[in-house]
Amino acid sequence: MSRIEIYVYIFLSLLACSSVIATVSYDDKAFIINGKRRILISGSIHYPRSTPEMWPDLIQKAKDGGLDVIQTYVFWNGHEPSPGKYNFEGRFDLVKFIKVVQQAGLYVHLRIGPYVCAEWNFGGFPIWLKYVPGMRFRTDNHPFEVAMQGFVTKIVSLMKSESLFEPQGGPIIMSQIENEYGPVEWEIGAPGKAYTAWAAKMAVGLNTGVPWIMCKQETAPDPIIDTCNGFYCEGFRPNRPYKPKMWTEVWTGWYSQYGGALPHRPVEDLAFAIARFVQNNGSFFNYYMYHGGTNFGRTAAGLFVTTSYDYDAPIDEYGLVNEPKYGHLRDLHKAIKQCEPALVSSYPTVTWPGRNQEVHVFRTRSGACSAFLSNYDTTYSTKLTFGNAQYDLPPWSISILPDCKTAVYNTARINSKGSDAKMIPVNGGLSWQSYNEETPSADDSDTLAMEGLGEQVNITRDSSDYLWYLTQVNIASDEPFLKNGQLPLLTVFSAGHALHVFINGQLSGTVYGSLDQPKLTFRKNVNLRVGINKISLLSVAVGLPNVGVHYETWNAGVLGPVTLNGLNEGTRDLTKQRWSYKVGLKGESLSLDTISGSSSVEWNDGSLLVRKQPLTWYKTTFNAPEGNVPLALDMLGMSKGEIWVNGVSLGRHWPAYIAQGNCGGCNYAGTFTEKKCQRGCGEPSQRWYHVPRSWLKPSGNLLVVFEEWGGDVSKVSLARRTV
Repeated sequence: MSRIEIYVYIFLSLLACSSVIATVSYDDKAFIINGKRRILISGSIHYPRSTPEMWPDLIQKAKDGGLDVIQTYVFWNGHEPSPGKYNFEGRFDLVKFIKVVQQAGLYVHLRIGPYVCAEWNFGGFPIWLKYVPGMRFRTDNHPFEVAMQGFVTKIVSLMKSESLFEPQGGPIIMSQIENEYGPVEWEIGAPGKAYTAWAAKMAVGLNTGVPWIMCKQETAPDPIIDTCNGFYCEGFRPNRPYKPKMWTEVWTGWYSQYGGALPHRPVEDLAFAIARFVQNNGSFFNYYMYHGGTNFGRTAAGLFVTTSYDYDAPIDEYGLVNEPKYGHLRDLHKAIKQCEPALVSSYPTVTWPGRNQEVHVFRTRSGACSAFLSNYDTTYSTKLTFGNAQYDLPPWSISILPDCKTAVYNTARINSKGSDAKMIPVNGGLSWQSYNEETPSADDSDTLAMEGLGEQVNITRDSSDYLWYLTQVNIASDEPFLKNGQLPLLTVFSAGHALHVFINGQLSGTVYGSLDQPKLTFRKNVNLRVGINKISLLSVAVGLPNVGVHYETWNAGVLGPVTLNGLNEGTRDLTKQRWSYKVGLKGESLSLDTISGSSSVEWNDGSLLVRKQPLTWYKTTFNAPEGNVPLALDMLGMSKGEIWVNGVSLGRHWPAYIAQGNCGGCNYAGTFTEKKCQRGCGEPSQRWYHVPRSWLKPSGNLLVVFEEWGGDVSKVSLARRTV
């Protein structure tokens, strides 16, 4: 198609899907906003992973770092926790977040989804969606399409009512429907293709006046733009020649998991990937993440994802700049913007002057000229002759010449000073009180009973991480193990993710799933006595799945079999006998994390303080340190549980030490993967937990910790994060 034909096509496409005059358009070289051709630089900041008080500073740092656009998902389960009852307050005040972006003079890319993945609980879907009759997620399924359209329409209508789309004078210049659906469509076939077509038509029909995208979706129908996600996207091509080349997720690092090493992506490689994308006609790129933030509460997904979602991003979890990543990328953005007139108006002439050398030259009719000089060798530097000069290029690097003469930037040469982030303990110890969680039994009056084992989420509806499986076993006096002293063997198979086994109220053992295998097996000889024995299994979920084909069908909890070996009859199968269930912990039902709830029980302190015991609640009060330096809790001495400050959950705590040998060397030169540069061997997966300043009062702040296994609470302390 000719350039004129491309413009006509885009104009007609946008006119057909907009009830207002379109001021955002595109061609194969650039986005065009109010007549100005742009290369757009974007970064992901997720509003629920920080606090409203943090938003202005985060967004200003993003602007100072050279960004044009802030990208965010929209989190359905945060906004509609129950059908028809919406939440747009606090960390979920989406309108306020977008208006803060607008006030900073930046644009917004709104990824409505509503499936988000994002290492977010249930991929962003509300748990009630799973129980709609006939429901099947993300396929040609009428109940799902009805619910999805309802929520997407709700969000679009809200944005329109606040005049937030760009043609209305707002900052939203594009939206996204679905998310990384291409692999799912390929796997499920015809129902997936039908669903893709439906989702695209539904989105376009909402008349937003701005382009829609689908990421990792080669079959995206016009006028939807298909885009790339990954560590590298220079070779990506959109499915139509008149669409811009977009990289919606430039992975700045990777997320952390309990028990896993800490991922790191060198900024030299990140900058190299960006420059290579831009020299190959890239029009839009977005850092995932620019600020990762924190998975507060129980929002982290069921991949053992940590509370920290730092993502090795340019702005760290606490809102401080991560150098040299932040500064080196800021300098890259300046260089790209200097080249923008040539980039948006011409196609490159590409030459290969030597081995592993490549040159891209952008030259316009008006005389603007910009060049990208590349060295693809991963080991050796090179001297590249261009024009009348010679340029020294380190391995795996690209030099940018905005005027085709002066190299203002090289991706491998860092001028920004590195930052040394430290946690400085706040003076003064904490005075703790303790309360023992009760171990329930099958004959308790407030339990639910049924024959056989029930799936955990079906019973809890994700109202708690915890579900008690309770039953009784009658042991006769003539059992052989009572005479020879050999205890019977209890075996419990569980779909995950953690299990604490109590026999007659005493902890018999604990077992956890792993990153590679969340399912688990408890197998141990247990101390049973003559008569009735009470077996209490505390099953613990560490988030719900967020990815996979029809992940709504995946199970959690004790599904069996549960057996006893060594009895007179040989093996006794407990799986199908009568079981009782109790959702959550007593401390949760009493709201021990709040001032009023914690005063409803008698706590122990001093010499009576419970130490290193399972299922223990701890509370203390503390005063907020002076200043505005970010704060964190050092949880090094504890094992696993959850933390609350003034009734708000900081998230799950779990050191989960990283095994020695899981950390590799880190060389920026060469193809990168999430497992290439890993740190932290022999250390906890997560030691510090972000305490937002805005959650604190000057004095008398209530800190509550639930401990599953038996940590040493005396080692818990408050720390300042400094750079």
